[in-house]
Amino acid sequence: MKARLGAVLFGIGVLSLAVAAGTAYYVAPSVTKLPYDLTFCNAEGKPDGCLKASVAVAENATFMQVIDGKPTIQTGQLKATTEVVPQASTTEKEMTGDLAGEAVVWQAYGRVVRTDNGSDVSLYSAELALDRETAAARAWDKQFLDTDGEASDNDSVTFEGQTYKFPFDAGRKDYLYFDRDLRKALPIEFDGTEKVNGTEAYRYVQTIPDTELNTAAGSLSALANALAPGATTGKVIYSNTRTIWVEPTSGNFVKVREQQKKNFVPDQGSTVALLDADFVYDDATIANSTKSAGETRDKLQLISRTLPIALAVLGGLLLLVGLWLIVAGRRAAGDARHRADGGPTPVDAPTRQEAPVADPRAVDEPTVPTQRVTPDEAEKR
Repeated sequence: MKARLGAVLFGIGVLSLAVAAGTAYYVAPSVTKLPYDLTFCNAEGKPDGCLKASVAVAENATFMQVIDGKPTIQTGQLKATTEVVPQASTTEKEMTGDLAGEAVVWQAYGRVVRTDNGSDVSLYSAELALDRETAAARAWDKQFLDTDGEASDNDSVTFEGQTYKFPFDAGRKDYLYFDRDLRKALPIEFDGTEKVNGTEAYRYVQTIPDTELNTAAGSLSALANALAPGATTGKVIYSNTRTIWVEPTSGNFVKVREQQKKNFVPDQGSTVALLDADFVYDDATIANSTKSAGETRDKLQLISRTLPIALAVLGGLLLLVGLWLIVAGRRAAGDARHRADGGPTPVDAPTRQEAPVADPRAVDEPTVPTQRVTPDEAEKR
């Protein structure tokens, strides 16, 4: 019975170790890839696991807004909303060759509005391919970045580096991060760890010094005419300090801050501030982002660490217990067969007490002693 139970436990132990290995080497890698079926949340935030829009607010911003066809400088609060929409059908159709199974297509939409009247200040849209493992942009001939309102051939771009997500298990190291204004990726440096709404996050900082933007000649002339009397052209100088807090296991953003500046430097006259704004995720976006990142982190840790380790420990214990029961059961069965075949009595078995044997000479002797006859008594007889 012991041997049979031991064999069962031994088999379960082997199975547990096999499941642990399969979970660690096959299941875990598959869940640390961008899925094909991510969806964008509706107004109620459903379905589960969907992507929510992120909202950043800039208080007391200075910004340029085109009003009645004329660039004007305004001040007030700005709200920037970014939506990311995975394109499953486009992924299935367009991700061929070395992109097949390795990349997904995402569309992104950005809108900056004045909070006092809701009017648009700027818009952009983009479509790009992301590597499923690293979340970095992949080369794709149909990617685009439109900052005018309509996609066109002039909006061709080569995305590279991180954009809307960091890799799963993000490292304490520097990455490349794509900047829309410069249309290229620049280093973003690991800058330490920090708690965001109770969630441990890695902080990355990208510092872009004053850099001249590639601006169409017509746009420069319009700015000069409207903002710098006497000037005919000029240049736009851009700088930004971008700080991104990332939950490292999921690679999700939990907080973003961008300190942007754009200045128009005319060929005559004084510099004009086109943008001076400090955008930071609002409280609702931070709360949603930390909650979503925490849920993703817990699921990934369960599948990639907790479950394989628990199964491996359980399997090892079952192997040891099963092996012990098998050996003990076989030993007990062997002893039983040995005794049944007439083997020597164990040393510690009790011995039978033999009765003492009487002296054979005592058999014919009377039990009562006889008296000796005298000669006189013999004559009388």
